[in-house]
Amino acid sequence: MKSKAAVLREFGQPLSIEEVEVEAPKSGEVLVKNAYSGFCHSDFSVIKGDIPLPLPMICGHEAAGVVEEVGPGVTKVKKGDHVVATWMIPCGQCPNCLRGRGNICSTNMAYFMTGTLLDGTPRFKDAQGQPVLHEAFVAGFTQYTVLPEAGTIPLPSDFPLDQACSMGCCVPTGWGSVANVANVQPGQSVAVYGMGAVGLNTVRALSHRNASPIIAVDLEGNKVDIAREFGATHFIDSSTEDPVPAIMTLTGGVQAEDGSWVSGGADFVFEVSGDPGALVQAYWSMIPGGKTIVTGIPPADSASELPMMLLALQERSIIGHLYGSISPGLDIPALVDIAQTGEMKLDKLIEKKFKIEDINETIDAMEKRQIKGRWIIEWD
Repeated sequence: MKSKAAVLREFGQPLSIEEVEVEAPKSGEVLVKNAYSGFCHSDFSVIKGDIPLPLPMICGHEAAGVVEEVGPGVTKVKKGDHVVATWMIPCGQCPNCLRGRGNICSTNMAYFMTGTLLDGTPRFKDAQGQPVLHEAFVAGFTQYTVLPEAGTIPLPSDFPLDQACSMGCCVPTGWGSVANVANVQPGQSVAVYGMGAVGLNTVRALSHRNASPIIAVDLEGNKVDIAREFGATHFIDSSTEDPVPAIMTLTGGVQAEDGSWVSGGADFVFEVSGDPGALVQAYWSMIPGGKTIVTGIPPADSASELPMMLLALQERSIIGHLYGSISPGLDIPALVDIAQTGEMKLDKLIEKKFKIEDINETIDAMEKRQIKGRWIIEWD
């Protein structure tokens, strides 16, 4: 089968719009016709080379569509079913999976990093017959893709597929960070650095849990309206104001004459931008005994300088997580149920729909920080 795709052949260069050959699904695999695919900041990081993966590769890890064909042995879905792809697939047998941490499956992470499916091979070939790899099992920047059966999450047939593609990454990552990683309780104070789609879903989940205050921080002041729409009680434009003293003040802080803070700070600070400097600011924004939840993925060669002594003296915590520490087969269906009530405001999250031919203009818009919500590829 032929499929139009955006292929990354060189880091930092425009994607190549090509026609690729898609192999039929093998045993335990599913062929899906994507209806919509999201463009996530992590895709942007792969394209720039900040997350180094092997090339050539079809990027994209948020996608929702309709099952076209199933391989031998598939029982979970059938032709015509609506599905969303999940980009981390637990093996069910490794120590992490057996401990309920399949989001960091130590077996399948190897295939994730090499861009293949679970048999160690890809399902795409280019016009010259050369293999083309999958980003994160999904390869969302192609209309037709092959997924492992466990990488397909069935959806209600009446759930809009343009909203459903966000259920593959930005929704579970944001909501999972709040519910699974931090377990934020009503009335606890929070700050969120980075108002991209994951940050907005983090804010929405915090609002759902009645956290207060919910302080949103971003370099782009024009994101104030959408941050407040999703539940932020306060917004700090960090391009014009140092967010640390602002957060300390908003959380009841009092500054001594020597400039130190004798109180104040958020119970939880979520760093969602992946900026090493923002992580330092997030660290200084939390109360003694507080927790900084690291969601954003910084460039592979980056580092942050943090005063480590305070980790012990003030019982501060820095907690990294992947994919909101979710169990995809359990948590994504539960989040779909919440989304169907309208509580997630997914219709407000979608800022723009575009065709795959315009993918490089979208990359440029993300480089210039012009994207507020989620931009998604519309295939038909």
